[in-house]
Amino acid sequence: MKKTLFSSLLLLASIHVQANDQLPGVDAFIDKMVTKHGFDRAELDNVFDQVDVKDAILKAISRPAEKSKSWYEYRNIFLTDSRINGGYEFWQHHKEALEAAEKQYGVPAEIIISILGVETRYGQHMGGYRVIDALSTLAFRYPPRSPFFTSELEKFLVLTEQEKISRLDPVGSYAGAMGLGQFMPSSYLAYAVDFDGNGYRDIWTNPTDAIGSIANYLKLHGWVPGQSIVHRTQASKPLPEAMLANDLKPAFTRQQLKEAGFSLSQVPAGDDVLSVVGLTQADGEEYWLGRQNFYAITRYNHSRMYAMAVYQLAQAIREKMDKTK
Repeated sequence: MKKTLFSSLLLLASIHVQANDQLPGVDAFIDKMVTKHGFDRAELDNVFDQVDVKDAILKAISRPAEKSKSWYEYRNIFLTDSRINGGYEFWQHHKEALEAAEKQYGVPAEIIISILGVETRYGQHMGGYRVIDALSTLAFRYPPRSPFFTSELEKFLVLTEQEKISRLDPVGSYAGAMGLGQFMPSSYLAYAVDFDGNGYRDIWTNPTDAIGSIANYLKLHGWVPGQSIVHRTQASKPLPEAMLANDLKPAFTRQQLKEAGFSLSQVPAGDDVLSVVGLTQADGEEYWLGRQNFYAITRYNHSRMYAMAVYQLAQAIREKMDKTK
């Protein structure tokens, strides 16, 4: 009897209890983090035991896409007095950091500010989910995009180790985007910078680091210092199908655009290729010609409407700043 009881206890002791039974596959993930990155297994077991699976996240990620807004509807979300005034105030409070970023990376202050305004209203809305909950829920409970979010979860844990921050406390969006500029963990590792030199890359509570990180992101995605961004144009005849394909990357020579009937009167001289940006207004389509810097903004969010909102909000903030000098 004693021998049977002892054998049973040994068997129970040898069985590894899954860190969180709501996260299928988490043990294999922990194994990877231990062998690949040297994490402590017991510590990660404890972390994942505290993860909350959020049904709201699963509903948000799987919700059918709503009817896409036309440009004039989308524009009205971001081109508001409150966002323009907020950008102006942010500029006043962080002049030195913005000037330093513009000098080092070549990205104008108003573009950096505008991205912060579009993404989080200058830090007012950075998301309400713990990043560990968001990424774990999507990595282990949302099969269609599990590989992507599993990779982001891995990178999140790596960055918490590098920056010596809590694995449980950071908050972000339902998809795990973090901080003032809404960086995914992979973008944090690749592009976030310690812009104030205090030894940490803090994009949650340190606007200076957020400013430098956004500027660095744009620079490493092809920002050309001193070059313009996008210019209005008119089309004098029906457009070729190839120019309506919605490819964001600049691809058309100026000669091709002239032959297609586009006016280049507002485009600075140069030999760079351009993209055609079509946007729907209430009274019909309007056209713009985008340069490399417009494309760089679309690397932050792969949307021409996003990039145009950033551009036009930046112009409005710059105009208000210039008026008050």
